[in-house]
Amino acid sequence: MTSAGSDLVRLSHDMPISSSVVEIDGVPMSALLAEAADPRAVIVAIHGGVTTSAYFDCPGHPRLSLLRTAPALGFTVVAIDRPGYGSSAPHAADIAPATRRVDLAYALVERALGTRPRGAGIFLLAHSAGCELAVRMAADERGAQLLGIELAGTGREHHPEAIRSLTAGGPGRGDRLRELLWQPSHLYPTEVFGGAVIASPGPAYEATMMPQWVAHDFERVAANIRIPVQFTVGAHEKVWRTDPLALSEITALFTAAPRVLLHEQADAGHNLSMGHSATAYHLRVMSFIEECVIARR
Repeated sequence: MTSAGSDLVRLSHDMPISSSVVEIDGVPMSALLAEAADPRAVIVAIHGGVTTSAYFDCPGHPRLSLLRTAPALGFTVVAIDRPGYGSSAPHAADIAPATRRVDLAYALVERALGTRPRGAGIFLLAHSAGCELAVRMAADERGAQLLGIELAGTGREHHPEAIRSLTAGGPGRGDRLRELLWQPSHLYPTEVFGGAVIASPGPAYEATMMPQWVAHDFERVAANIRIPVQFTVGAHEKVWRTDPLALSEITALFTAAPRVLLHEQADAGHNLSMGHSATAYHLRVMSFIEECVIARR
């Protein structure tokens, strides 16, 4: 390992992570916070389905953890538990409306950061089902103040293999879903493969929200984003279509964005922040954030 790589591992181990629960309009909202001493910017990380903010702190592998590597490189990270997850799970039915969830997420970030330094500003990083919330936050009038947004593990049409697996009759749907989300297995550390160590029940509203989002709302809302966008796909993504036509249709949605980048992450499957290539992925995101910081200045 190079000296720089050794330093990153050491710093990653040393990074303290704090958890907090704050009450917002009667709803307890939770998040993880990892601070940089003098942050270049703040990354707000938004997890996908059936997990929590723990997704961004790969268990047993600090070098793969966004919450540990980003502060070591000068970025504060706030990993939120999306509305309906973590402390807010008992309130999921009451906070299902999209505008309510956007307001809660913004309020949670503000409360979690408080008076802490924010550097050049706030950047959104979202994975899978979390992209729905992130896109809505970026398209909101408050989104114009964000530095940019990173979307990964999402799309507009499911991969043909995913459609066959999820519509097939008989038992074993859970196993088929695991195959889609966590294959090829060699891309992930043995301890985290399958996601059991970070699993969490998902709120009931997602069952109806996600189909509506993919079919209609994604296109409508994305057109209102006016900040730089990076869209990342894993080279081994099996949930969503990633052929050139599908990807060009996605990037074309962001008609008002000043810049839209498409990135394919080598040696990555659907769960980019949990695989062996997570560090490479996170470094690419931070490189994009640095470009957004420079552009903003």
